Amino acid sequence: MEEIQENIQFQLTDELIEKVEILVEDEKDKELKDLLNEFHYADIAEILDELDLDDAIYVIKLLDSETTSDILTELDEDIREKILENLSAKEIAEEVEELDTDDAADIIAELPEERQEAVISQIEDQEHKAEIQELLTYDEDTAGALMAKELVKVYETWTVAGCLRRIRGQAKEVKRVHSIYVVDKEEKLIGRLSLKDLIVAKSDQKIAEISKDNVDWVNVNDDPEDVAKVMAKYDLEAIPVVDEEQTLLGRITIDDIVDVLKEEAEKDYQLAAGLTGDVEADDSILELTRARLPWLFLGLIGGIGAFIIMEGFQKAFDTYKVLFFFTPLIAAMAGNVGVQSSAIIVQGLANDDVKGSINNRLIKEMLLAALNGIILAVFLFFFVWGWERDYQTALAISISLIAVIIVAGLIGTFIPLFLDKRGIDPAIATGPFITTSNDILGILLYFWIAKLILF
Repeated sequence: MEEIQENIQFQLTDELIEKVEILVEDEKDKELKDLLNEFHYADIAEILDELDLDDAIYVIKLLDSETTSDILTELDEDIREKILENLSAKEIAEEVEELDTDDAADIIAELPEERQEAVISQIEDQEHKAEIQELLTYDEDTAGALMAKELVKVYETWTVAGCLRRIRGQAKEVKRVHSIYVVDKEEKLIGRLSLKDLIVAKSDQKIAEISKDNVDWVNVNDDPEDVAKVMAKYDLEAIPVVDEEQTLLGRITIDDIVDVLKEEAEKDYQLAAGLTGDVEADDSILELTRARLPWLFLGLIGGIGAFIIMEGFQKAFDTYKVLFFFTPLIAAMAGNVGVQSSAIIVQGLANDDVKGSINNRLIKEMLLAALNGIILAVFLFFFVWGWERDYQTALAISISLIAVIIVAGLIGTFIPLFLDKRGIDPAIATGPFITTSNDILGILLYFWIAKLILF
């Protein structure tokens, strides 16, 4: 009976790390190569992330550039930066020559300006060098910085037979051929082909006869998030990039978009958690403090604001002490409702699902908040009434809860929409900002309504 090979995923263990460290220390290069050659380059990168710097550099210099170039793209950014600092300009140039232009440009862009020039000057392939230099000219937050120059393009005037001969050479430089792009004599994108279309066509047919003109594309200056939305909407594995003249410049593949979405998700998560800047668990205490302190300070200001409000209602506290004990509940409900509302809106904005007027969105949120508020207030009314045996106090706290929930829902909806209209990342509205503002407003509303009813 034929054996079925198990699909065993790579697992990083202490034993494996120790084995690599021993082989490096004993300089058993052949055994080390044989061991690492069993793994995918992404797995080797994971191993190097756990080694000390000297051992990681030893491995990088030991393996061939075809392997280590891919490893470098998968390494943690901080580790990669330290490794590149210990490689010569010529060694780095040998690495980037093995990479696609987009990955090569990304690595070179991380280097100091003087080192960039030194590395580029050491690249022997002149065409590869020119393409990398072009990519380095684009702003970091554009499709141009994300694209690769490697693609397969054909001219509309070619025959199928001539096209097949010519694309063999182009395809050698492209890891995956998702589509064949059709251009006119001025290099303007006018259509696309699939490999199937090309294979089944008659050899004497012109490319213009079999190409499809409904090709999706993005502009070189488009925001990467907009590119991601287009690719997600049309389920594309790759998309061509053009300039204002419709000239074909390159293509963006799905793996680059996954990286964009991952980075954006991490940034939004940190904003929602009240962190400014891109930080990681391994960053220094000073860097982590800088990222956390501004929002913590905002929370402190919010707490002082709540104290001042409560101080202003001292008389209400003296007469109805029970109001004091329900303050945390009111503040918590305001914060929770605000975060729920803002999270849904932020998610909708990110997925481009939020359409229509702001007024309609606010009315819908107000009705939803009112319904939730009434249901919760009825439960709270009977609890307070049963506990205190005071109809007026129960009514005051319950009505306050409804008002607080409605206002918190409106704020949680309006603020991210407002920030998005102003070009500010709306994810900021799901964190301490919205919680603190709703806490203060909620407490103010709570005591104001209670005072109207009870005094």
